[in-house]
Amino acid sequence: MNELLPTPVVTVEELATALAGPDAGRILVLDASMGAAPTAPHLPGALRFDLDGPMSDQTTGLPHTMPSPETFQEALRGLGMNEDSHVVVTETDSLFAAARPWWMLRAMGIDDVSILDGGNPAWQRAGHRLTTESTPTPAPGDVVLHPREGLVVDQDYVEQILASGAETVVDARSRSRFRGEEAEPRPGLRTGHMPGAVNLPFTELQEAGRLRSVDDLSARVDEVCHQPGVVASCGSGVTACVVALAAVLSGRRTVRVYDGSWSEWGRTGGPAVVTGG
Repeated sequence: MNELLPTPVVTVEELATALAGPDAGRILVLDASMGAAPTAPHLPGALRFDLDGPMSDQTTGLPHTMPSPETFQEALRGLGMNEDSHVVVTETDSLFAAARPWWMLRAMGIDDVSILDGGNPAWQRAGHRLTTESTPTPAPGDVVLHPREGLVVDQDYVEQILASGAETVVDARSRSRFRGEEAEPRPGLRTGHMPGAVNLPFTELQEAGRLRSVDDLSARVDEVCHQPGVVASCGSGVTACVVALAAVLSGRRTVRVYDGSWSEWGRTGGPAVVTGG
């Protein structure tokens, strides 16, 4: 089947054209806006991808961790996702959470997924309509997941990588949080970063609400990543996926996301933590 939309990033113009075309029924728009009310403005026909709810494992005691393949497949079918669906992920923020569903689906063997560059604000600025009307529940889909090994990793893996230096662990949090100069937003977490990790704030990978150019992303990734492999981390595994996106776009072939991220590592009694630059 021919690719319906560019991946992993699609422009407003490309999406609008496809939605007006003969294969529009294959496009599944998922809104990953975090903390948004059901009546929040969204693209017409978009369905909620709730990372604070059923799209994350609620049993781990950690925020936003991957659900089991079986649970995730059932949830995606409940959104009407089919084997021939092309998923487009968007959000109210320009690029905060939308990369997380893209990476989750990638880890489950689904490649026909595009992140809307600029999100809902770019869609609206281009003159397209947003709505507050709820999208009707679709008929159940038939998507089948095929998990890929190694795209989402745990604390043990990250500890081994930090000890060996075989891959670069990249922290997507702000520089002040990375250095331990700012308290963590989640209570009970230590401040600082993993020994040996480097910092590439996800906010520095975008400008004026849009993802930076591939050349710019490549330069920024290459500046901090001195090994071919990249393990992205953040506060809870969400904005780490923005770093993963930049790494993939820059041509890195070995890219992983630390699922527990600082919500796990930074807990009292956890592995070593350092502060400063």
